[in-house]
Order: sequence, then C-alpha cells, then structure tokens
Amino acid sequence: MSDLQSTKLIVAKGLMFFAIACMSAYLVFAEAPSLKVASLLALMAWASARFYYFLFYVLERYVDPALRYSGVFNLIASICRRNK
Repeated sequence: MSDLQSTKLIVAKGLMFFAIACMSAYLVFAEAPSLKVASLLALMAWASARFYYFLFYVLERYVDPALRYSGVFNLIASICRRNK
C-alpha cells in the first residue's frame, strides 16, 4: 500500500478523525453529563495527543534517530524485531 499523497485527501482524513473524536466525546457526555465526565474527556484528549506526539516525534528525534516507522503497529513490529 502506498502512502497517501493527495493534500485534499490528507485534510479530509484529518477532518474525519476530528469528527469521530467530537461525536464520540459528545455521545459519552450525553450519556453522563457532568463536570467530572467533561474533565475526564478533555484530559483523555490531551493525553492522547501528547502520547501521539511522543510516539511520532520524540522517539525519532531524541531517543533513536534510526527508529522510523509508519504507524503504531509498525513500531511494535520494529521493536519486536530488534529484541530478537
């Protein structure tokens, strides 16, 4: 499978992920509307974004510049191959 090259499709993909996240957060909050649930949803979104940044920027730039991968599953496979 080749990498996505089209700028329009990349933006559309990003917007779809954003829509999924917003709809999911709305549905969870609608199920149990409280300040606690809203705070936990915000914290989960923030922590997920920071973890993504860690996986795809920090590891490559500061931990091991030779560690290059295209996704989380590819990263896990790469680490497993190194440990064997």
